[in-house]
Amino acid sequence: MNSLQVLMEEHRVIERAISALAGYARAVARGADHPRQDLADLVNFLQDYADAHHHGKEEDILFRVMIEHGMPVDGGPLAVMLAEHTEGRRLTSALAELAAEESAWSSERQRRLLLAAMGYAQLLRGHIQKEDRVLYPMATQMLPESAWQQIESEFSAFQAEPQRVDQATRFERLAADLFARYGTDEVAL
Repeated sequence: MNSLQVLMEEHRVIERAISALAGYARAVARGADHPRQDLADLVNFLQDYADAHHHGKEEDILFRVMIEHGMPVDGGPLAVMLAEHTEGRRLTSALAELAAEESAWSSERQRRLLLAAMGYAQLLRGHIQKEDRVLYPMATQMLPESAWQQIESEFSAFQAEPQRVDQATRFERLAADLFARYGTDEVAL
């Protein structure tokens, strides 16, 4: 399996977690008393799988090689992707603060949760579409075979680290479990 296929498969896992996050936030906003630990698990997924694991591979391997082969980083598609990664981190931090609070869900906290969760879900859904439909095909067209060999080699090394394999498997199961509890098959908000 090539690196772009891996990234797109990870997108499908992330979409399930996003759906679970949106479902959790909607339920809490309607007054449901779901465990705060589920929100903490979703935040952990977003930080460790969506960001460190997935965005890390994009930024440290794919984007880096694209920049080395002439893709500008201060404008155009890569600048947009990097800005969206940064915005996702900001929204994840807001969710982490809410997950860490121990007091009951006040109407203000429910509002903050809904805004951060829906903002993240909307951001990442659009982001994933841009990568799948624009950036990845662009990379396929612009990069020479030697660059793809480098990318594939670095992806293979990244993917082969035993702790990463275990962590990815654990997060994929977590996303499936949380999706089963809170998610829907919706594509857009």
